[in-house]
Amino acid sequence: MKLCYKVKTATQKEIYLHLKDCNDSFKPPLNTRVNLQDFSKKIFEKSVSFETWENQILVGIISAYFNDIENRSAYINNVSIKKNYMGMGIATTLLTMCIEYARQYNFSEIKLEVSKYNFRAIQLYRKLGFHDFENRGDFTLMRHEVDFTNTK
Repeated sequence: MKLCYKVKTATQKEIYLHLKDCNDSFKPPLNTRVNLQDFSKKIFEKSVSFETWENQILVGIISAYFNDIENRSAYINNVSIKKNYMGMGIATTLLTMCIEYARQYNFSEIKLEVSKYNFRAIQLYRKLGFHDFENRGDFTLMRHEVDFTNTK
């Protein structure tokens, strides 16, 4: 298996097909919270996507908004890995790419929202330096402060 990592190359259709395949991995399923077609379009048009490909198949994607220039705050709006590719370090690699992108463009923090029942994701986010900062019912907001002293 040869995985390839890219930034912002997926088409809207490829993003949609990926989200459709990953829908039930979300807690609760993604399509109970958003319209997958509309969300795919929003990711394609307004976010930076960090992608993992095997051949021409999008197997993992993290998308983030880097549009709050004034507060230097980014927001991850999607983390999804196809089921057969989970546990291979793909999400860790993509999150690291996102953090490096934020550092490169002088963003001081990255926020995300996660279901408080998605223990595996929360564990991963904490491992990479995210911490809880606000509870919203069944969801937790997490934040990662970008470290500018540890640049490559």
